[in-house]
Amino acid sequence: MTTNSYGLDPVLAIDFDQEVEKITQQMRHILSRDLHRRGFVIAMSGGIDSSVCAALAVKALGVKKVFGLLMPEQDSSANSENLGALLAEHLGIEYTVDNIAPTLDAIGCYQWRDDAIRQVFPEYTDEWKNKIVIAGGLDGQINHYKIVVENPDGERFEEVLPLKAYLTVVAATNHKQRIRKTLEYFHADRLNYAVIGTPNRLEYDQGFFVKNGDGSADIKPIAHLYKSQVYAMAKHLGLPDPICNSTPTTDTYSLEQGQDEFYFALPYQKMDIAVWCLNNGKSEAELAEKIGCTPEQAKFVYHDIVSKRRTTDYLHKKAVLIEDVDLSI
Repeated sequence: MTTNSYGLDPVLAIDFDQEVEKITQQMRHILSRDLHRRGFVIAMSGGIDSSVCAALAVKALGVKKVFGLLMPEQDSSANSENLGALLAEHLGIEYTVDNIAPTLDAIGCYQWRDDAIRQVFPEYTDEWKNKIVIAGGLDGQINHYKIVVENPDGERFEEVLPLKAYLTVVAATNHKQRIRKTLEYFHADRLNYAVIGTPNRLEYDQGFFVKNGDGSADIKPIAHLYKSQVYAMAKHLGLPDPICNSTPTTDTYSLEQGQDEFYFALPYQKMDIAVWCLNNGKSEAELAEKIGCTPEQAKFVYHDIVSKRRTTDYLHKKAVLIEDVDLSI
């Protein structure tokens, strides 16, 4: 069955039966040949990517060799934990719930973040909510970030974040992904399992992950699949409707935040097409026609994609050695 059966753009059409077979066969092969582990550990946020990866892991190895983790914290949406549990029950895998809020509090995650926000909004307290939004790229400007805060009365305020404050907020919130990864590897070590990473092609291509956080893994089964294909894969695998119909969020800040607000220039359906068009040598005019924008806007989209590839290249790199060390057997 191809993507056309799910109403997606024909350029992203794949045979899902073949794709599932290819991925699961490779997962088994990599696990035994390269990783020498017995099963898989996966963090399940309730989002589409981790849900599809978990389902593929079960298809590859069976329910007894896949262990799930739900790791909420104080800014997590309750819906995320509910969807994660729904997925685990649907798949029939063993899982545990570890609330990481006390750990994050102990290492200063929330305090560093709030102190940085108070540089812009001195009246901000822990009763307020917050999120970061991106602006500028689609207008041909340099991307810059704004902080949006909401007081207990529901009033919202927005200001541009100075660079130092922005970097501190991001550094503090990156603790969340890194603490989660620490727990994933604890359970992987305990069980002699491998850790699954869950980025789709957009996230992997554009560097939408935290180095040594959610970017760290032993295997990344869907990094070659566009986000639209991952959504279609979820339907093909028969995952619960609330998961298949979920909206992509960062689930990192206390205010609801879409991924396109925080990082991507466009909603994922259009970003998929934009990245595909760039990868396949399509002109700005051709992209504009496909996603319904002007050629000038399409030029800005292409520029933004290339710029993010350049600035996040560091995230993909291994530690650099002064000279090569021979590890041949």
